[in-house]
Amino acid sequence: MKRYNGQLIILLCLFLICLTVLSACSTSSKDNVIHIVSDFTIAQPPAEDSQIIKEIEKKTDSKLDITWVSGVNWMDYIDRLNVILSSGDLPDLLKLDDMTNPLFQQLVEHGEFWDLTPYIKDYPNLNSYPENVWKSTTINGKNYVIPVSRPLNGFVFFNIRKDWLDKLNLEVPKTIDDFYNVLVAFKNAKLDGKDETFGYTMRSADSIDGVFTHSNGRWKLVDDQLMDVNFDPGTREAILFKQKLYKEGLIPADFAVMKDSQFWDLATTGRAGVTAETIEAQFRWTHDQWKTDPTVDWLPMTSLTYEGIEYVPQYRGYIGVLAIPKKVSEEKMKKILSVLDFGASEEGGNLSLYGIEDVHYNEVDGLKVATDQAAKDSVGVGAFGKLFMKYDPYMYAYAPGMTMEIFERNKEIIDARSAVAFEDPTIGLVSETNNKLGADLLKKMNDLKTQIIMDKVSIDAWDQIVIEMKNNPDHIKITQEMNEAYQARLQAN
Repeated sequence: MKRYNGQLIILLCLFLICLTVLSACSTSSKDNVIHIVSDFTIAQPPAEDSQIIKEIEKKTDSKLDITWVSGVNWMDYIDRLNVILSSGDLPDLLKLDDMTNPLFQQLVEHGEFWDLTPYIKDYPNLNSYPENVWKSTTINGKNYVIPVSRPLNGFVFFNIRKDWLDKLNLEVPKTIDDFYNVLVAFKNAKLDGKDETFGYTMRSADSIDGVFTHSNGRWKLVDDQLMDVNFDPGTREAILFKQKLYKEGLIPADFAVMKDSQFWDLATTGRAGVTAETIEAQFRWTHDQWKTDPTVDWLPMTSLTYEGIEYVPQYRGYIGVLAIPKKVSEEKMKKILSVLDFGASEEGGNLSLYGIEDVHYNEVDGLKVATDQAAKDSVGVGAFGKLFMKYDPYMYAYAPGMTMEIFERNKEIIDARSAVAFEDPTIGLVSETNNKLGADLLKKMNDLKTQIIMDKVSIDAWDQIVIEMKNNPDHIKITQEMNEAYQARLQAN
């Protein structure tokens, strides 16, 4: 009996050892997989067996399990994101719309995400991102997120049909008055033979506001204090300018309800001579137009001047941020950072943006020319570029199919923009009152702007709402909180 019990004990011990080993192997295997949730903005997300994913895994000795969520409609992605944040079932790496996301901010307060500040210094490629981008993505002076890099210049601004200007012997407009005169000329000339031709599509029409207010975004620094730019006299002038464009038929009558695809359609079918887009995206539309008209030449404008001041907006330098939940071990968190650091390298960034040489692109005259396989494997900014990106100040200067001449011209435009660009001083700042009530207040003002532009309401109504908002206690509190957040960030950084 004793012998039997001894054998049983030995067998039981061996069984427990095997279980422990198997459990350890399983845990090790599980820990090696990085579960990621990210957005994509192209027709189809990358396949699970994507060559790009395999190459990244090979280069970083990792295993990536990526859940791609459509971000074509950005608000749909944010809704999905908020469901994930609320559920508590977080992936190892989560792509956020911004670090200002209220739910994310709450979770950070409760210690649910890694403070990456002490670790970032060990990853040189991530450190190559501009200093102001790192500062504007802090929470209480600490880095809880990794920004997904984009250039500061080359983002959405006016693009103009240079071939139309040449046919009319007109110069590229420099002032807002020049801009108006060119729009009139384009409408009247109907150079592509379309009866209903407009000067400007009205895509990203807030760029006009910036020209008149000399500010980028909702808030403007005046004597080191943030002021709602709606209170700036330039906003009133911008409304009247757009009303003039509307009355004269220089912009589409239904601009207020048009979708992006409709703006693009106006521009790419020869029915408008000015639109607004990033430099590289505008060229992608140009490349499509070349199939029917190789003379089309969309020129990105450098700036527009009003009252002697040149204006072009500076982009915030990132298209979302990545966060790592605290449930992830420190060892795995460092592994994730090393993968992101590879994505921010020259090699990793090229892999993300262009794919594998001789498979997804060919080098021709110093430029990368995409193959058909690139589209099949979802290579580019619309998928992998949402996660992995090196910092390249000229990224927006280039798109596949572009000639070296246009690429060099675009780089010169970006350099010129960088010398005069206005940055948004409120990137990354949070006001709790604004999160709760700001959208309704802003909608009220924006709806009134549209009514005035469409000549349904007098400009006097704008003067009245400015007085009303200046005395609105909720707006006063929002302004106070924004200024407190601005001053706190100055001190923290």
